[in-house]
Formats: sequence, structure tokens, C-alpha cells
Amino acid sequence: MADADLDYLVVGAGPAGLQVAQLLEARGHTYEVVEESSRPGSFFATYPRHRQMISVNKRYTGSNDPEFNLRSDWNSLLSDRPELRFGRYTERYFPFADDMVRYLGDFAEAHGLCIRFNRRITRIARTGSGFEASDSSGDTYRARRVVIATGVSRTNVPDIPGVETAEQYATVSVDPKDFVDQRVLIIGKANSALETADNLLETAAVVHVAGPNPLHLAWQSHFVGHLRAVNSNFIDTAQLKIQNAIVDARVLGIEKEAEGGYRVRFKFTRATMEHRYDRVIVCTGFRFDVSVFEEGCRPRLAVNDRFPELTEAYESTNVPGLYFAGTLTQQIDFKKGTNGFIHGFRYGARALCRILEQRYHSGTWPHDELSAEPSELTAALIERINRSSGLFQQFGVLADLLVVPREGPVRHYEEVPVGHLHDSAFGEAENTFSVSLEYGPDHELMDPFKPGLSASVLGDGHIDAFLHPVIRHYRHGKLAETLHLPDDLENEWRRPDVHIKPLEAFLTTAIAGARAVRR
Repeated sequence: MADADLDYLVVGAGPAGLQVAQLLEARGHTYEVVEESSRPGSFFATYPRHRQMISVNKRYTGSNDPEFNLRSDWNSLLSDRPELRFGRYTERYFPFADDMVRYLGDFAEAHGLCIRFNRRITRIARTGSGFEASDSSGDTYRARRVVIATGVSRTNVPDIPGVETAEQYATVSVDPKDFVDQRVLIIGKANSALETADNLLETAAVVHVAGPNPLHLAWQSHFVGHLRAVNSNFIDTAQLKIQNAIVDARVLGIEKEAEGGYRVRFKFTRATMEHRYDRVIVCTGFRFDVSVFEEGCRPRLAVNDRFPELTEAYESTNVPGLYFAGTLTQQIDFKKGTNGFIHGFRYGARALCRILEQRYHSGTWPHDELSAEPSELTAALIERINRSSGLFQQFGVLADLLVVPREGPVRHYEEVPVGHLHDSAFGEAENTFSVSLEYGPDHELMDPFKPGLSASVLGDGHIDAFLHPVIRHYRHGKLAETLHLPDDLENEWRRPDVHIKPLEAFLTTAIAGARAVRR
């Protein structure tokens, strides 16, 4: 059968696809979600393999504000229905993946989303007016635009001779008893590798975790995809020399022996060495699968061809009308921000839908009107930076925008992608202000176990390395002035002396200049 023209075809019913569908549904657009499995969120039915997620489910924050509480809720999708907060599904701080599967199924059903299950998209091509797609059941979909929300569905296999003889994270046994008294090599140094290593601590004789790049720790880099403390028990055993090791070397080759086991060659800085193992497990992540795209519709790739190359509007750089949502958007803030995770990309999905509304449906970005009085603007901004979850989670990626005309109220737009701050859709105002939360320079060099001094102690001119508010004033789209407010132990930027008064003084001077009448 052939569907009537859709506004949007959404591929994938994981959390990103559901979030986009819910937003399209609320706006009354015609759309269809196509999902290859029999239920939403099928990825979480398999991954993580050891079933404990690394996304935070902090249920008690001392606040009753739903918006603020989303800062500590890394699993909920955006919805105005309180029963669809993930914290109602489990009390675990690090939840089990099965709870996510249950949650996503309930989210889809509660919102009545249009999803076709058990259908895999096999072909996507350009047509004169948009796109045409085919599925595994032989049905055809014609849509003006396509949103890909499949996640990174293809195993990322490193180019190592003999790697095809090794076991893969996706299929290796998760029963520790299958590794009793064995020597095990795990290739990779991210969470899947260390999650696997931790699982073998009680049974394996020796576990080596290997890779050419250093092991990055989330508590230092502030990137939640780097190794999390919950998967770091293995580091303790390696550092204390309990027969385990972290190997900083490139794997040159893997040779499977006829009698069983493997011989693996490593390239160290000054030497090449060989070690024998009973098992070799490849835990090197996943990549985007472009096989369904026909020539002329195939998106350009980035980051070692693992992700689609995107504009700031979440659109393919070379295929107009082809958009992406979810973990596929992490090229925008790769290994720095949160677009690879639910607590980040839920806001990216909302920004995407607002962009689509502007571009194709004569919509405007939601906004409030505020008084141009500096004290009132200051109060409004202090409230936003202390409450907003979108700015908090999408640090340096989304920003609030103030548009200051020569006369009349100030327009306040929330959570605009930083690449769109000066888009003509927001008007041709001479003066604008962006408000964001950001880490300072060299924040990755901070030692979290050594005390530091705050900006309020170090004085003017110091920019905090930790998360803090940043306000920028632009004239005709060019940066004129920047104000960095100090960080705070509890992320409460309300102190009169170091937060409120400096912000009000900055706005007073800038707005007075912005509204000055030229003679």
C-alpha cells in the first residue's frame, strides 16, 4: 500500500523517536513511526548487557518543582503527565534496563502515538517533493521530511587483523561462571568494556582491558559517556595489582590457536609484545548504519564515520529535509555534552520540533515578553538559571535568548540551539543576549579530589572551571560583552553579592547602551 503524503516519517521507536512523535502529535502534524521490533525501546531489551543502566534516577531532591527535578532525572521523556515520570517505575538510583522498556511502552500507549511495529525500513530515497521509504512488509511511505531516531545500531568493529575470531559485546555470555579461571582480554576502555570487566572479577583468573587511548573518567571530564564510577571497580583491582591490568597499547593482531585460546600482539610505545588469552571480547561501541539510504540521499558521516554530520538544526549537512534525533545527534557535542543520552536529547528533540515548526508550519518559537527594567530581567534570569533543566543538561548547546528592541518589551525565548541565536526567525533585533550554563576553560584538568577556590574568593577576571552561568551581549550578531557568574557548591546562583548584583549591573549598562537614541 502507499500512504498519503506525511509531514514526517520517524524511523525508530526508541526514546528519541517517541519524544519526537509525542511533540508532533501535540502539534497536530501527520506522521508515522516505523519500528523494526514488536515494542518501543527494544534496544533496552538487550543493552546494557549486564542490565544496570548508568543513567541517574534520583527521586529525592528536596524540591517539588517538576522542572527542577528533571535535572536529577536522566530517564524521563518530556511530558505534562506526572504519572510518566520514570521515578514512579523504580526506586533504584541506577535502574535496570527492563524498567526502561516498560516505561517507554507506557509512554507510547498513554500518548496514543502512531507506530507501526515489526517493520524494518529497507530503503530511503529522495523524491521530487520529499522522501520515499519502503519497509520489510513491502509498504511504501511518502513523507515531506524524515527524522531518523534509530540510534547507533551497528557494532563498531575496529580494524584489527583476526578481530572476526573474537567475541563481541553484543553476543558474549554474561554469566561469570563461563569464565572461571580463564585469561580474558577486553578490547575497549569505555563503559561497556569496564562493565564487562567488573562482571568477571570474581571468576576470571586474569582480565586485561586494552586500547591505544587513555581511559577517560566521567568525574573528571564531566562527559557522562566516559567511564562512570559505577563501572570502575576493575580500576581498583588493576591499580592494586590483583592480576588485572589496564593496557595502554594498540592491538596489532589476534590469532586464534587450533587448540583453543588466542595469541594477541600489542604495540607499546617502545616495544611489541605478545600475550596469550583464553577469551578475547571486543567492546568498542556502535555506529550509525547508512545501508538503507540510496545514492543521492545518503547522509555524510563524521567522527570516524560513526555518526551523521549535522547542522545546528539537527539536519544532515548534505541531504536537506533529513533530520536526526537522539543519540545520533551527539556529533554536535561529541564527548563533551549530553546529546548522546536521554537527559540531553529530550531537549534536543524539543528544539528540533520547534525548528521544524518555524521552517515548515509558519510557527514561532515559544516566548514570553518581559519588562526591559534591568531589575525585573535579572529576577527572571536568576529564576531560569536556577530552575531550568534544559539549560542545565544541555550546557553550552542550548541557551535562552533575550531580544531587546529599541522600545517595548523584551522577548524571551527558551532553549534555543546556540547556532540559531542570530537566526532571522528571531527577528532582526540590533541587540540580543544569550544565557547559558557552561563549564569553564580547562575544566577537564580539574582534580575532583583536591579543593579549589571559587571565583568569589579569587576575584574579578577569574572564570570558574565548573558549571556556571554565562551571559553574552551581541550587537548586530557580533559579541560585544560577556559576563561569567561564579559557580556554586549546590548550583544555586542566588547570592546577592556575586550573582544578582553583577548581573543587574551588566544588564543595566548593556540595555542602556542598546536603547540609546543615536543622534
